[in-house]
Amino acid sequence: MGTPPVPSSPSSPSSPSLPEPVTEAGRDGLAALLARPERALVALDFDGTLAPIVDDPTRAYAHEDALPALARLAPRIGVLAIITGRPAEVAVRLGGFAGHPELAGLTVLGAYGAERWDAATGTLHRPPPHPGVAAARTELTDLVERSGPGVLLEDKGNALAVHTRTAPDPAGAFAALREPLAELAARLELALEPGRFVLEVRPPGTDKGAALTALARETDASAVLYGGDDLGDLAAFDAVAKLREAGVPGLRVCSGSTEVAELAAVTDVTVDGPAGVAGLLSALAAALG
Repeated sequence: MGTPPVPSSPSSPSSPSLPEPVTEAGRDGLAALLARPERALVALDFDGTLAPIVDDPTRAYAHEDALPALARLAPRIGVLAIITGRPAEVAVRLGGFAGHPELAGLTVLGAYGAERWDAATGTLHRPPPHPGVAAARTELTDLVERSGPGVLLEDKGNALAVHTRTAPDPAGAFAALREPLAELAARLELALEPGRFVLEVRPPGTDKGAALTALARETDASAVLYGGDDLGDLAAFDAVAKLREAGVPGLRVCSGSTEVAELAAVTDVTVDGPAGVAGLLSALAAALG
């Protein structure tokens, strides 16, 4: 999906340049965002939403259309944020967000909201290391080495992710590792987060839903858009639903894939992966311009 044409009606959520939400609540959320963009919060996941999923997570750079789309949209809305399971500084590097003048107000919430980077100051706040993650590091290293070729361990500092995408049988390796990782997480009082051929152990008590809700309250958002692609985004989609119940309109955007097709059932708009997300952001910027 490329950059859509400029919409004929800047205030109409049914403009052909913008995807039509399939739910009434989603249509209300989009209309509210277009009506009062200066108080809107747009928050997005990183991997699979702004950046394509790749075999090597250290090279998961943002889609070529993502940064230009974010730069067009940011000056037209109240708050722009990235909420990711990545360490905040890694998402900033892979996204190319630092030093970009149009993104001077960007906030990146990393480690599911436990870390925060603000573009305005360049400051990074992170919690102290969790002892359970340190204890899990050696065990997971040994487990991954015994799991055969293509199973990779990504050390995120305060979280550990086991990737099976490059294994000869990605789904089989994922299924075989899920129970031992669940046992390890329970024993060390950690949370286990499954994703697209990845199993992550991390400190408990943080998720994207809590991070999104806190940011919406902090900024007094009058409308919220959240875009995500994976099971870790379900908490944020649920947070949008709860904000709606509290009187804050919202729009849930699914960065669609065949790997997590069930997300389309709990969202209001589905677009074609990171390219589709970039197209939607560009359409919003055009509508607000």
